[in-house]
Amino acid sequence: MKYEKTSVRQILFAKVGYILISVLFSTAGIFMILKPEISTEIICVAAGILLIIFGIIKIIGYFSKDLYRLAFQYDLAFGILRIILGIIFCTHTAGVVNLFFTAMGILVLADGLFRIQLAVDARAFGIRQWWLILLIAVVTGLFGMLLLLRPVEGMQAVMILLGCSMLSEGILNLCVAVCTTRVAAGWRER
Repeated sequence: MKYEKTSVRQILFAKVGYILISVLFSTAGIFMILKPEISTEIICVAAGILLIIFGIIKIIGYFSKDLYRLAFQYDLAFGILRIILGIIFCTHTAGVVNLFFTAMGILVLADGLFRIQLAVDARAFGIRQWWLILLIAVVTGLFGMLLLLRPVEGMQAVMILLGCSMLSEGILNLCVAVCTTRVAAGWRER
């Protein structure tokens, strides 16, 4: 099967974008774990910007012609949702702090659940790392659920929980991008 140059570029752009955003999410998560006293308004805007960029990358990934079509299969809807939430977080920081934690919890939980399904599909495709995706997806889903339930009191504790959720989300998306996106071996530049 021959791929067009633009299809390969889309796949590579989406894969590299996933990897970069995953590193940014993980870095932001580590930062929030280490500095939980940071302003929630700053976190809302920074997370909003990351969500908008990741939403765009997800939409591009959805329309790419990845060989397995696993990593990007739900990314049209999730990309649009992330862009909308990112815009809300960037433009209404004062009024969305509680919504922010709830929305992030839902996003992380939903991504973990969909990635569990992806892991099962990856196993059927014969991808050896399916179990790693499954394990990280379960952990990510648990962090998302904890962020929704917020069993801890105090803003700093919630920020640490958000940091753990973002770190886990970043690792999960990195694992998915690396393990499940492929360009067919027969592509070549024209």
